[in-house]
Amino acid sequence: MKSIAVFCGSSDGASAIYREHAIALGKALAAQEISLVYGGASVGLMGAVADAVLHAGGNVIGVLPHFLQSREIAHNSLSELIIVDSMHERKSKMAEIADGFIALPGGPGTMEEYFEVFTWAQLGLHEKPCGLLNINHYYDPLISLFDRMAEEQFMQQKYRAMVLTDTTPQGILRQFTNYIPPAVKTYITSKQT
Repeated sequence: MKSIAVFCGSSDGASAIYREHAIALGKALAAQEISLVYGGASVGLMGAVADAVLHAGGNVIGVLPHFLQSREIAHNSLSELIIVDSMHERKSKMAEIADGFIALPGGPGTMEEYFEVFTWAQLGLHEKPCGLLNINHYYDPLISLFDRMAEEQFMQQKYRAMVLTDTTPQGILRQFTNYIPPAVKTYITSKQT
């Protein structure tokens, strides 16, 4: 695994524990020589994880739409900053260059980014691991919702198993190393081939 995209909040959250864990994840990525791919901002958990990777001597690739750069939130000390035209292009570029995806706590934007790459994995558009770093039990309700989806048969168990979760950066990175993607879902029957 050479690079991991991290989705997370542009704020620090209500507790200092979120920033502490973002920093810990950044240090863990740098220690394992895994490049950080992220949204390119200098603020919130986004800035914290990027700064931690950089301070530990690691590589950071930011992907930022130009309209956000003009709002002066671009991180100016990255290894590389890729400017794109739209939020859609940002997600596409991050997905293209990352070998896996981790969601730290965040708001609707973080959820949207995570769900898109997770859905792409479920459809077989990529075979990269998707993880939730469950800091301070933040993702407990979402993990319960995934369980409910499987119980109510809106998600097959093999796809529920794709929801990798851990409370530590080391734990989630270990799961990424051992990840084996499930077979792709298909609606084509033997009569159609």
